[in-house]
Amino acid sequence: MAVEVKLPRLGQGMESGTIVRWLKSEGDAVARGEPLYELDTDKVTQEVEAEADGVLLTIVVADGEVDVGTTVAVIGAQDEDVSELVAAAGGDGGVPAAAPVAAVPVAAATVAAVPVPMEEAREEREERVKASPLARRIARERGIELSLVTGTGPEGRVVAEDVEQAAAAPAALAAPPSPGEVEIVQLTSIRRTIARRLTEAWEAPVFQLTVTADATELAGTRERMLQLLGEGDVKPTVNDVLTRLVAAALMRHRAVNALFIDGAIHRYPSANVGIAVATPNGLVVPVVRDADRKSVQEIAAARADLVSRAREGKLQLADLEEGTFTISNLGMYGIDQFVAVLNPPQVAILAVGAIEERPLAVDGELEIAPTMTMTLTCDHRAIDGSEGAEFLRTVKTLIEAPALAL
Repeated sequence: MAVEVKLPRLGQGMESGTIVRWLKSEGDAVARGEPLYELDTDKVTQEVEAEADGVLLTIVVADGEVDVGTTVAVIGAQDEDVSELVAAAGGDGGVPAAAPVAAVPVAAATVAAVPVPMEEAREEREERVKASPLARRIARERGIELSLVTGTGPEGRVVAEDVEQAAAAPAALAAPPSPGEVEIVQLTSIRRTIARRLTEAWEAPVFQLTVTADATELAGTRERMLQLLGEGDVKPTVNDVLTRLVAAALMRHRAVNALFIDGAIHRYPSANVGIAVATPNGLVVPVVRDADRKSVQEIAAARADLVSRAREGKLQLADLEEGTFTISNLGMYGIDQFVAVLNPPQVAILAVGAIEERPLAVDGELEIAPTMTMTLTCDHRAIDGSEGAEFLRTVKTLIEAPALAL
């Protein structure tokens, strides 16, 4: 019996998704659990698996944005008549496979029609190119032909950074705007989500607390860890050590390790620390789960995996969910101090600046020491000033004496 393939709800609050491309063609045999198509949600691009065995009889929606619950394909037995299912599915709001997709011209006078055979040949070439989902999406948005991009990923795979570099090169097919011409950049789904969530964050009544810590022991602890690394171990960064220390502080101050949802405060028994990561397509916050129970080396391995997959567009929705606190570190850019915007529904976020040699008063004497400035942004609906201050004082104490947490 034929089964309708409906667009799944992959996370709380998801109302729609964008089908990037199908991994199977009409008439192909599919097995339950086998990747069927790539779906771009407001957070990640990921593969959606088939929920039934059979033959992919009809693709109802070839690509484009689709509402959750919309029938996008039909799986059934070979030669099974599914015309009634397809006809019924046509009214669900999806874009039929045969329907033309209207393009929005940037400069209509300079856009020429592409002959159909040429366009089909290009699509065939790009299908053969090994590329990450994020790289394909950026290439579409920039008008770059993937077959002309040199891949630097495993086995020559084209990753997002390759497309970004090609976008600025004359050899790419992206036509940069001429001097004086206004460039209009349409928001991607991730940027739309960032815009929406930042608006939500600014609606919360927040306050900030700032403290400067002596980072001598923090940096020293990291250096001693590097000396004990085994072959193949991931090198821990200062931020990995900091993540472990912050997680320990969160367990002592549960009010900060919380979410504010529908007027209620949800305090959590473990620290799931989000790490803000800049990608070519926008900021994402993958989560290191149970950071309070992990060693620094385990946190480093988890962080390296998440950051790598984030920049290649390979994150799964599960990588971004269930965070209870976020660290945003701009120290590598030479930023001394900044204020981070809340990551709703979390009630606090820590902004971390660069470790720099600065004058520091120690026992009445002026010394030069590596120091680090941190600013905690708190949602006042869930955290009082004293609670935020006590948490930040604990973080400072642990940074200056990491052994108290490790």
